[in-house]
Amino acid sequence: MVRIEIRKGQWPILLFNLIILAVFFTHFIAGKNYEFVLYVGVIVVFLGIFIYTNSRVHFPNALLWGLSFWALMHLAGGSFYINGQKLYELILVSVWEQHEVFRYDQFVHIFGFAAATIVMFYVLKPLLRKDLNGWLALSIVVVAAGLGVGAFNEIVEFIATILIPETGVGGYLNTSLDLVANFIGAIIAILLIRFTNKDICRRMTRS
Repeated sequence: MVRIEIRKGQWPILLFNLIILAVFFTHFIAGKNYEFVLYVGVIVVFLGIFIYTNSRVHFPNALLWGLSFWALMHLAGGSFYINGQKLYELILVSVWEQHEVFRYDQFVHIFGFAAATIVMFYVLKPLLRKDLNGWLALSIVVVAAGLGVGAFNEIVEFIATILIPETGVGGYLNTSLDLVANFIGAIIAILLIRFTNKDICRRMTRS
């Protein structure tokens, strides 16, 4: 029997997600933005997975808030316009003008897939043996898992371009920049993991 558990401090997180999903779903349906209707569906699926696994994988509430704000930033990126330019296309800092770096889109990827990589660490953490050594090996596995989530995201975007030809996903260059941003996010995540899980770090760096 599946046991659904919402722990202390998680009800506001759940309510926040339900509100933004309802608001943006209504907004996208009204504007016939079916690409982002699809993304709302993907977020709903992942929200269900987190609720289903919540009693077994103890995700920190700070991480769940981070994922929630990632969802908000993603949905907002396809909704809002600044001076006639979609938020996702907005240049935050002009680092590489030729390839439109650094955009809001890339910031969301870095933030989001840093969070996704930390999620993968918490999924793997209960499976670690007490006598396991080698922080570098674990880091490679966790980063690779985070990048796998990023690759899945690109598959979803590819499916969106097939089902809804009038999308703003972009071409090969955009996909490549997304993957680079995902990698940067994953590296940031593994550094955060190392400095916030010192017990595991000490044990694994003895090898």
